[in-house]
Amino acid sequence: MKRTELLTAMLGCGLMLATVAMAQEAAPTDEAAKAAELAKKLSNPIASLISVPIQSNWDFGIGPENAQRFTANIQPVIPFSLNQDWNLVARTIVPVVSAQSPFPGGESQSGLGDVLQSFFFSPKAATSGGWIWGAGPALLYPTATEDSLGADKWAAGPTIVVLKQSHGWTYGLLGNHLWSYAGNADRGDLSATFVQPFVSFTTKKFMTFGLNTESSYDWKGDQWTVPLNVSVSQLLKVGKQPIQLGLGYKYVAEGSDMAADWGLRFVVTLLFPK
Repeated sequence: MKRTELLTAMLGCGLMLATVAMAQEAAPTDEAAKAAELAKKLSNPIASLISVPIQSNWDFGIGPENAQRFTANIQPVIPFSLNQDWNLVARTIVPVVSAQSPFPGGESQSGLGDVLQSFFFSPKAATSGGWIWGAGPALLYPTATEDSLGADKWAAGPTIVVLKQSHGWTYGLLGNHLWSYAGNADRGDLSATFVQPFVSFTTKKFMTFGLNTESSYDWKGDQWTVPLNVSVSQLLKVGKQPIQLGLGYKYVAEGSDMAADWGLRFVVTLLFPK
């Protein structure tokens, strides 16, 4: 599919989301307040909210063959109350991948990628300045079913998130660093930093506009990968089930010869508020 056709389809879906938002009837005050609180939590990666985002990513222009790659990231977020002051938030990313070969004559690969799991110990109350934060360990498991879909290494390191929310705005930073400590000795060691600064704005109709980078630095290969993401999402209900639908566009500003040139994203987030 050509880029113009994909962008046209994406614009059409964006207009559909906007129409859904404008067409929603005014909710009762208490329902509106609940929806506003839910929309606020959705912009917080460590909110006390069970959610299951299913993120579909299409990447284009990979390698000499301008290959395509589809990745479905299943990302459950589950908070646990430790005591009256602290939460433990478990965030897991399970990638399911279908990738064309980026090299002439190569074979396409499909299967499970490496699973990343992060645990954030986070105070239930924000700081006096209104900042929300969490920190803990991040763990990478070598679950890939094909060599090309994972690092074949066990890895671990620290992760942290800090953010602030005010008047519909959310801004902050999420990051981690992973070092490999075991795994296939024939594969290269892993030392990688991930940095995700983000900013978003949520309207009174619970539509959220976002901008972030999901940048990573490979310390072994001395290589940055810097994708810039813009997104729009809408909170709504299907029956009694609250969900969020989101669309995004990615432009890769910096990357290796094997990085994608650009990509698209569609996200369905299932929400389970208390």
